[in-house]
Amino acid sequence: MFKQNHDELSNLSQESNHSHHSTNNHGDDQVETVVGPSVVVEGDFVSEGNILVKGTVSGNVKTGRLLTVEEGAKILANVKAGDAIVSGEVQGNVKVDGKLELTSSARLMGDISCDVLVVEAGALLQGKVSMNGLEDFSNKNEKKVVKRVKKITEEEDTDSGLDE
Repeated sequence: MFKQNHDELSNLSQESNHSHHSTNNHGDDQVETVVGPSVVVEGDFVSEGNILVKGTVSGNVKTGRLLTVEEGAKILANVKAGDAIVSGEVQGNVKVDGKLELTSSARLMGDISCDVLVVEAGALLQGKVSMNGLEDFSNKNEKKVVKRVKKITEEEDTDSGLDE
């Protein structure tokens, strides 16, 4: 009987290792900091490792790695992370260097800045979304507008000389 329980534990351990590999882009799958479901953190929260939030954080959250906000968890401030998966609630601006994933249970009220945005059906988002990589596109459009304004201004100058 002990052998069967031992085998079951081994299988569970292997399954959990496989599931972590599919969601984390940062190599190490180790969660270094966990904010438990009954924990309320007040103040800024900074870590260089992965953060898993199951409780409430009332302060800025910053990590260079993966931030995971589980369903039922809350962050009531700004967030900066390498990558993030949000299944809970965030009330604040979110800046992610890589991929931001909002699952179907996510509730986000704030502006987003990221490279890649994944939004599952059912997620709620209120705020402005800015994605890196569009800077060149917007600069090209601004140049066209400036050229058109300049051309129109030159035509008006030419027309005004005819009236005299």
